[in-house]
Parts: sequence; C-alpha cells; structure tokens
Amino acid sequence: MNDPSPRDLWSIPADVTYLHHGAFGPTPRVVQDVREAWSGRLAAEPMDFYVRRMEGELDAAKERLGAFVGMKPANFTFVDNATFAMNVVAATLPLEPGDEVLLTDHEYGAVQRTWRKRCEATGARITTARLPQPLGDSVGVVEAIFAAVTERTKLLVVSHVTSPTALVLPVAEICAEARRRGVPVAVDGPHAIAMQPLDVESLGCDFYCASLHKWLSAPLGSGFLWVSRRWQDGIVSPITSWGGSLAGRPPRWQDDFNWLGSRDPAAFLSVPAAIDFLAEQGVERFREHGHALAEYALERLTRAEAAPPLFGDDHELFGTLVGVPLPDADEEKPKGADQDPLQVALWEKHRIEVPIVHWGGQRFVRVSCHLYNTREDVDRLAGALGELL
Repeated sequence: MNDPSPRDLWSIPADVTYLHHGAFGPTPRVVQDVREAWSGRLAAEPMDFYVRRMEGELDAAKERLGAFVGMKPANFTFVDNATFAMNVVAATLPLEPGDEVLLTDHEYGAVQRTWRKRCEATGARITTARLPQPLGDSVGVVEAIFAAVTERTKLLVVSHVTSPTALVLPVAEICAEARRRGVPVAVDGPHAIAMQPLDVESLGCDFYCASLHKWLSAPLGSGFLWVSRRWQDGIVSPITSWGGSLAGRPPRWQDDFNWLGSRDPAAFLSVPAAIDFLAEQGVERFREHGHALAEYALERLTRAEAAPPLFGDDHELFGTLVGVPLPDADEEKPKGADQDPLQVALWEKHRIEVPIVHWGGQRFVRVSCHLYNTREDVDRLAGALGELL
C-alpha cells in the first residue's frame, strides 16, 4: 500500500485549493479524531470529567505545549485564541487619561480594535510606529519603533509575524530594548507558533498571545496566553465564574481560565496530538517546504507593474507565509466589505481560498504554504490571477 500524500492527512475538499492556512488552518484527520474522542469522554460522564479529571488533563497538555514553545506551565494558560488573550491583556493593563499604547502600523485589525476600545474607555490613546519600507535589518526596525516611545508609553504591542504583511519581526531585539527602557511588551504571536523556532520564556516580553489553529494545525478554539510573573497576580479574566479549583487543589492564577462554565476543553486537550502530528511529519521539513513554496509563489506571482515587496530582497523576513504585491485594481475593495472582489472571484470561479489584503495603500495576495500545498496549487492561483487581472 502506498503511503498517503500529505494532502490525504487532511480532509480538505478535493476541488478546493487551500492557500489560506495562515487564517484558519484545517485540522488534520488524526487531530480531528482525538478531539472527537475527548468530547465523547466529556459527554459520557461530565461530572467526573469536569470535577475529577479536567484539571489534571489540562496540566498534561500544558506540559507538552510548554516543551514545544519554551514555556513553564506555571506561566501560561489555555485560551480560545490570540484575540481572547489580547483582550485579557487589555483588561489587565492599568491605563489612565493621557497614557499611550504603542502599536506598529503592521498590526492585526482586531488587535487595533481591542486597544482602541480600551483606550476610549480609559482616556488613553493609541500611538503608531511606522516601520521602514522595505523592512530592512533589525536595527532599523528597533529604531523605528522606539522613536515613537514617550514617557507616557505604558505598553508596546508588536506582532511576532505580521498578519497583513507576513513579515517576521525581530521580537527578541525589540523586547531587549523595551526592557532597557522599562516599557512592557505584549507580543501578538499566532503566526509564529510552529512556523518559527520559539522559546517564549527567553524573549523577555511581558505577555505572549497566540492561537494554535494556524501553523501547528491544532483544533480551532485552541490558543494560549503567557504572562510574566510580575503581572500574574493582577490578571483579569473577561468571564467571572466560580473561580478556584474544581478539584480542590491550591489556587492558581489560571483557575479562572480553566473554568469558564461548562465549556468543552477538547480543543486544548488535543494540542498534544497536533504536536505529535507535526513531529511525525517533521517540523523542519514543514518549515523548509513551506518557505521554499512561498519563495516559488513570490517568483510565480510577482508582476512587473506591482509595488516592490515589503521585505526587499531578504527572504529571511518571511516564513511559510508571504505577501505578494498586486497591481492596482480598477475595482477597489468596497468600504466596509470583508473581502476584495478579486478574493470573491477566486473562490466563486476557481474554488481557491486565498486572501487579498489591503494595507498601507497597497494590495497583496497573501499565500500560505503548509505540507499539503504543492507547486501545482501556486500554478493554479497564478493562472486564475492572470485571467481575473
């Protein structure tokens, strides 16, 4: 019997070209099975599961995740996704009128909205650091960010890998400079998990927010929030339930996140299965395959009339996700619309899932490359774009 192709390990419909893993990663079949098994055990005897077993099982899953990305279990908690985590940070950070929260101009829209809402409620304000174009070396990035820091800056929010522009930022260097200046840092890191080698404890940030349903391919609804020790006593959960430990163990700061009411924790408990799956396939193999395919997409899709890429000639500034600039469109994205008309057409006419991103007056096709993707997928996208443009 022949071994299955990488695509067969997922349940992506046969007629779909899926180049959108960086948004919602499909869950591999084996991880789906594990999640369903956990949900079945909960459904069969919920009292036993919640009261006697859940906390221990979550601890075991945290041990595995902590080993994978360099976190001590005492310093992080499972949450639904990076957006949930960033909302916890926003609720925790004390802000007063006149305080500033500094973001870069490459931050994710939901993160911007989270902090805009928090600043409006407290009288604080958002300030923005504009990164160089093209990005250039880490020194220029750090200088651009800290040129925007003032004595009123209470937090720096920065992406590990940017969502709209798919750039890998030098977060270790950024955190080191922030520590030197006494500025807390919240890293928005959903794209970095599995795509980049990571040791969260050594970064020197104050908060690390992540989703696990992207490159790790864990189930949707799985993420984490890592918190440095100096902030843990003040962490504010957005949901108030009973608090404390259902099993009666000594209290921990994570208790309010373990028990948000009768939530199914199967997504969290399936994270070790996703780690095992990626390990079996080869983490380095995934990174090398995805990056090589992203480079092929850049070569195949770049058009002479398009703007230059934001990373210049340095291909180390992107990983398994790449933003390829597109020429200006006759039909602009309608104000308030979720998707560019080109993205809609790619799906409706060609069954291709890929985002068209508008950022900084430019337009990009953001191509995600996982193990199930091939050059034929990129060629199919190139042909469709040639027809539609």
